[in-house]
Amino acid sequence: MRSTRIAISAAMLGTLALPVLCATTVSAAPAAVSTAFASSCSSLPPLPYKVHASAVTIRSKATTKSTALGVLYKSHKFTVHKKSGNWLYITDRSTGVKGWVSGTYVYRDTRMCLD
Repeated sequence: MRSTRIAISAAMLGTLALPVLCATTVSAAPAAVSTAFASSCSSLPPLPYKVHASAVTIRSKATTKSTALGVLYKSHKFTVHKKSGNWLYITDRSTGVKGWVSGTYVYRDTRMCLD
């Protein structure tokens, strides 16, 4: 019983220590590689907007009480023309419908550039 506990403890210690050892090896990467990536990262264009829900209602005005003009599905491509508060004026490229969608469900992912 005691030898089983020692073996399990050693295995747990090895599991905990392995990521630490790997992290120190990875962090020893040449500085030239990370510097080149950081300078090119900040010059990249912003990421596209995406729908982060199964579907979002396209509305005539930037309010939930306005008329629904269509539905923007997760798979649809769309163009953002302007932003007003938490609302985005978009054109659904799949259907051609133009209108407002809530920024709660449609937003742009951001890059993290480490300088």
